[in-house]
Amino acid sequence: MNISGLGVFAFLDSMEGGESAQLARTIERLGYSVLWIVEGSGRNSLSYAAWLLARTETLIVGTGVASIWARAASTMAAGARTAAELSGDRFILGIGTNNHVSAAMRGLSYERPVTAMREYLRGMKSAAYNAPAPPAEVPVLLAANNPRMLTLAGSDSHGTLTYFITPEHTARAREIVGSRRWVCAEQAVMLERNPSKARDAARAYMKLYLKIPAYLKNLRTLGFDDTDFGGGGSNRLVDAIVAWGDEAAVRDRIEAHYEAGATHVCILPLSPDGGLTPDLRALEALAPR
Repeated sequence: MNISGLGVFAFLDSMEGGESAQLARTIERLGYSVLWIVEGSGRNSLSYAAWLLARTETLIVGTGVASIWARAASTMAAGARTAAELSGDRFILGIGTNNHVSAAMRGLSYERPVTAMREYLRGMKSAAYNAPAPPAEVPVLLAANNPRMLTLAGSDSHGTLTYFITPEHTARAREIVGSRRWVCAEQAVMLERNPSKARDAARAYMKLYLKIPAYLKNLRTLGFDDTDFGGGGSNRLVDAIVAWGDEAAVRDRIEAHYEAGATHVCILPLSPDGGLTPDLRALEALAPR
């Protein structure tokens, strides 16, 4: 499975199913390697991934990420193997422990995430599966921003899918997981040259994450502090998390992740008009093909 090409990280739950399938085909036509689909309080990402895979031909689909609290390990393993087998090895399973806010949203508790993930991975590997096996082992990536989860990603999985981070974090992730594991880095992008408009839209996207302690803790390790977190985020923080400007400026940020050691970079194409629906203009401008 070749994931070295640019991918797309997308919030699709606001889109009608047929519309999202058409978007997936557009992403495929534009030459992106992977479509990462977000799992929040909407669609089941494993079911949705299988549906999108059935409506595309070459595009890889990955979960970004499926919650381990919401499924038994055996159920997760079976769903991943089913999607991979039926699509001809075009599925990546991204899994995560999320955070206190996300767990509470699902009515679940958030306790000892690294220990829980380690035990969950063992359960997945030992789960029985009495159906045709996929062409290859399903790649399993851990949503990991902090050092302990990154260490586990390097020892017990195919690597990591990081989110809401900077190229400096990508370099750290590469150092921790080692040279043979995948580092897949999400990068929010916006084609907008007006600083005020770009930052206003970026702050609207970032405001949720700046209320979640886990994200603030990670940002502190990257040199940000309380002065950066108020008012929707300082200009310094906004510019670090969302790459905005012309096409060249955005491509420079993408390249910075690769230079830092990323195996794969996936763009979250934000619209300067706001909202999370993928910006088709950005997708077309940054397309590999």
